[in-house]
Amino acid sequence: MLGKKKRRIWLPLAVLLAGTVVAALDARLAVRHYRLETARVSAPVRIALLTDLHSCDYGEGQAGLLKAVAAEGPDVVLLGGDIVDDDARMDPERAYTAASALAASWPTYYVSGNHEFWSGEADAIKTALEARGVTVLEGACVPVAMDGQTIQLCGMDDPAAGEAVWRAQLARAAAQADPDLFTILLTHRPERVEAYRGRGFDLILAGHAHGGQWRLPGVVNGLLAPDQGLFPPYAGGRYELEGGTLIVSRGLARESTRVPRVFNRPELVIIDVTPAC
Repeated sequence: MLGKKKRRIWLPLAVLLAGTVVAALDARLAVRHYRLETARVSAPVRIALLTDLHSCDYGEGQAGLLKAVAAEGPDVVLLGGDIVDDDARMDPERAYTAASALAASWPTYYVSGNHEFWSGEADAIKTALEARGVTVLEGACVPVAMDGQTIQLCGMDDPAAGEAVWRAQLARAAAQADPDLFTILLTHRPERVEAYRGRGFDLILAGHAHGGQWRLPGVVNGLLAPDQGLFPPYAGGRYELEGGTLIVSRGLARESTRVPRVFNRPELVIIDVTPAC
């Protein structure tokens, strides 16, 4: 009888523990939505933000990722760096396959991440992406026309290109920012918020932090992130800055990471920019 009672006690606990582990290590793609109201747009704009793909595998022809983007029907697709990984284990063709398909369906823009520079092939990667129809931003702002209106998109290389290069590109982008247009800054690094504040950017989009890798939703929004350390303040989510909004994607990396993600599913970020009522 005692043995049966113990089994009755431990069985539910074992099931609970197994379920917790499965949930913690869930690496299925999640879609996260944000909404931003502004008087600077006259019609809704839907942005798909993809960061930190690291050449990971989302099925044959990257079908899982591409279907998720198509289901959201974006107006523009933004690639926020570390799309290609520097690890020889990770096949860059997976990144190029995704980028080519995205650019064939939507206006697609890219800024570099640190891993592209660490590969020693940053220029070749940019050339390969441009050959597939992706617009590469390197300290420039470009007008993007959609639905009878124009917004402005600015972007710059990762600081791995060189600190002086990064600062010069940021200054150039800020100088080009049109105060009459809704202006987006696409950057890989979220932690450099002091450099972004008050520069005329309405929306700043970043990645790099991988959601802090380990999370306890509602308790700890990320344990450790590059260039932010323990308990990173900008691991992933929405943050209000002076004069603008920062949205940080937790990224798409899965098998490229040496340490598994915990309660931190890879994510496709969708931002709806809507006219203020």
